Amino acid sequence: MEKISSKNNPLAIHYRKLGTSSNYREKSGEFLCEGEKLLLDALDSDIEVSSILTASHVEVPLSVDTKVYYCEQKLIDSISTLTTAQETLFACKSRTMEPRNFLTGVHLLLDEVQDPGNVGTIMRTANAFGIESIILTKGCADPYNPKTIRASMGAIFRQDFYVKSFEELQDMESSGATFLGAVLEDTNMNIGEIGGFESIIVIGNESRGISSEILSLCKKRVNIPISPSSDSLNAAIAAAIIIWEAAGRIGNREEE
Repeated sequence: MEKISSKNNPLAIHYRKLGTSSNYREKSGEFLCEGEKLLLDALDSDIEVSSILTASHVEVPLSVDTKVYYCEQKLIDSISTLTTAQETLFACKSRTMEPRNFLTGVHLLLDEVQDPGNVGTIMRTANAFGIESIILTKGCADPYNPKTIRASMGAIFRQDFYVKSFEELQDMESSGATFLGAVLEDTNMNIGEIGGFESIIVIGNESRGISSEILSLCKKRVNIPISPSSDSLNAAIAAAIIIWEAAGRIGNREEE
């Protein structure tokens, strides 16, 4: 196991850029993760782990192609995006998603949800309840942002997700995909009255809600009844309520 001691080592620089730059992550085709628990999740999910940098000992079976490097904890501390770093950092190859039919099943569309913690939490919840995929518009937080990854609690390795342009979403709608917008207006259908489960459910931006162009695709709109003294829900909480409702309907369908 090769030892690294300098902050200027190419691997240390590579890891630091993976943790801080979405453009660099996209160009390199890799993303940064932290902690042995997450490493185990990645390996269990058959994610390609390209390299590991550790101040400890990695006692898990690894591919012969995975390179392992040792360093002092202070180097990990200088690279980590956490206030209190763990002992192990590792780089994974970005996932390649298989083409998917969005006309059937339940999918989520996140419209410019910008908080990485919200995106990761929604990903974790969707994965827990069998949502088929998550679609992100261009303005969403990077799914490979370290904060997104931490909030996903390993779901980043298992939940399929796709980044789509508005033009691609228009093509999906023209091909028969049903978009269901989660909105605040009281005049719309209550969440408990959703009539179907073959939908792309849209969750809007934390402060602005669903954009007008995305809302134009929504043939159906639904709201979550809340107290009159409150004007909104956190995006991840709203998504969780809708996911729970959708999961119940999926379960009822399977029992029939």
